[in-house]
Amino acid sequence: MDAHSPSIGDLLRMWRKRRRLSQLELSLDAGVSQRHLSFIESGRSRPSRETILRLAEPLKMPLRERNAMLVASGLAPEFSKRPLTSPDMKHIQEMVDQILCAHQPHPALALDRGWNILARNRTVGVLTEGVDPSLLEGEVNALRLTFHPVGLASRIVNFHDWRDQVLCRLSHDIDITGDKRLTELFEELKSYPVPFRRTTSSTPEVPAIAIPLILNSRYGQLTFISATTVFGTAVDVTVSDLAIETFLPADEQTRSALLRYASSTSDGQMRR
Repeated sequence: MDAHSPSIGDLLRMWRKRRRLSQLELSLDAGVSQRHLSFIESGRSRPSRETILRLAEPLKMPLRERNAMLVASGLAPEFSKRPLTSPDMKHIQEMVDQILCAHQPHPALALDRGWNILARNRTVGVLTEGVDPSLLEGEVNALRLTFHPVGLASRIVNFHDWRDQVLCRLSHDIDITGDKRLTELFEELKSYPVPFRRTTSSTPEVPAIAIPLILNSRYGQLTFISATTVFGTAVDVTVSDLAIETFLPADEQTRSALLRYASSTSDGQMRR
């Protein structure tokens, strides 16, 4: 730690205010005296590992931030943090691959907390056709790929509605995690030009259960409903950040197009 690193009191106060809890409310939820909580925030008391973890629970802090609280108090991290490519994460890689393969012929992506694509099944190609190759090199960010002018933006029929709901979801992620990188991504996405597109009567109607992604393609207009899967009981930082994003067909035309696309591609199940 250096002189500019936030203290345990600073972090605790920040998360308490982020969750809109008073000291009394947090002390009651965590089973810690308000006096002790006040002393921790003011720097007059250094909490134990047990106390920090008890306070983190009602604050609903991500595992990464719980580790940061422990380190700020001079303690070792509680939760492991290994890259998905690490040899001892092979079983997690295999699990992710199984999930992505099981979603075929529906496009599915494995994402980290920053919306970077870690793996994808082959049907994702139906979404990325025509995208500028530069956006598919190196670390590929799913949201940058979607909203960039040379990405999917020009093919999204209901761009305004899709953009609004994705930015709302990203804003929620920022509120939950406090991740500055997500804030930077949010500002970047908002800076992209918004394509002008006149609403037409040809836009398909789908049941009002969710905002669909409506995409022009060589197979015609495709309509998807997205669904997200997370590992709810993770005790590793990397696994807790993982999300599987699946695009399910919202109509028969899309379902048929995905089957045709999947049958025409045979270059392997997974892409990384």
